[in-house]
Amino acid sequence: MSLVRAELRKLLGLPTAWVGLVLGTLLAPVVVLLNAPYTRRAIAAGTLTDTSDLGLRDLGIGLIGPMVLGVIVVSSEYTSTGKDAPGARQLTATLTAVPDRLRLLAAKTTALVLVVAAQASVTAVVTLTLTQVLHGEHVPAPALTRVAAAVLYWTLTALLAYAIALITRNGIVPLTLLIINSSVVSVSYLLTKVTDLAAYLPDIVGARMFIRGADFPVAIAPVTAGLVMTAWVVALLAVGAVLFQRRDV
Repeated sequence: MSLVRAELRKLLGLPTAWVGLVLGTLLAPVVVLLNAPYTRRAIAAGTLTDTSDLGLRDLGIGLIGPMVLGVIVVSSEYTSTGKDAPGARQLTATLTAVPDRLRLLAAKTTALVLVVAAQASVTAVVTLTLTQVLHGEHVPAPALTRVAAAVLYWTLTALLAYAIALITRNGIVPLTLLIINSSVVSVSYLLTKVTDLAAYLPDIVGARMFIRGADFPVAIAPVTAGLVMTAWVVALLAVGAVLFQRRDV
């Protein structure tokens, strides 16, 4: 537990981590507020009849938060420790203090999960409560299982970003690709237009854990969706752990 606490302090001491925490927590509620006038008009006009996903769908914009956190946990270790020693990296000092690399990864993973799960829980409660306040009886309160699934989706997304950064030993490339794929143009979604197999890509299938009304090419049960995304994350984490164990500093 002492190592987990140390990794928590290290993560929360990173300025970039706080950027991820603030953006991830605030973006979804802000989007709900900005979209409220349009949503009210759409409900009143009858063009929006299925409101079961309102609020939950808006949580997707906040995924930038867990992505940043997942990447920065790894990339911070490969940052130069200072101008006096440009070739030295934080990882050297970390491995000197904790030579057992798998134990170190376990602590980093636990710290990341704790922070992202807390962030996701707060964001989900604020976003869904705000949705209820703004739209009242027009929006049914989501089941707790769907909220829990959304929190799990955020956590798995952070672990996905973490695993990719661990494999590439780079923060910029995976973060750029993940953010573009989730906010600008979803390559995964475009691939679903080509083959139904793309529906099982982690970002697409994970959303099926709690989003019901979206137009997905393949019907996938929430539990199955969760198992598939978890399998992706576990597989990538395993690859990352093996590479981290074998690579030189």
